Amino acid sequence: MLWDKMNASAGDVSNAEDYKSLTVDAKRDALLLVNDFVDSFLEAHDCPMKTQMQIDLCVEEVFVNIASYAYGDKTGTAQIELSGKNGEVTLVFSDEGQAYDPLAKADPDTTLDAESRQIGGLGVFLVKKTMDAVSYRRENGKNILSMRKTWNV
Repeated sequence: MLWDKMNASAGDVSNAEDYKSLTVDAKRDALLLVNDFVDSFLEAHDCPMKTQMQIDLCVEEVFVNIASYAYGDKTGTAQIELSGKNGEVTLVFSDEGQAYDPLAKADPDTTLDAESRQIGGLGVFLVKKTMDAVSYRRENGKNILSMRKTWNV
């Protein structure tokens, strides 16, 4: 599994062969719209169902975290940018909420039983293990989380 820092900024994904962007209110009830947006993109790129389900799980984790924590009691927006070509997709999530690097926290100790582990962190751990590359940066007042996944075409 490739685990690296991705170099593309959120604006750079528009240079790919296919690019789409969606901006929604960062509310949990927008998750269905986000999933439909991502799934239609993946289907158009002949993404295998197993890979699509893995990506959907990661999309849910990232979007629900933004909806739940980025803006506190206020409502803000989340932008999802997708780019894809030749069996690869890059997903970029951005929000203008409070600064938070989900990758900075140490991975949970999965050798411990559930009662002995600290609460939280399993979702981000799952994203890191499922995607081929994940990176975070704070730029121009935005949290930007990029993820990449490839599949055989």
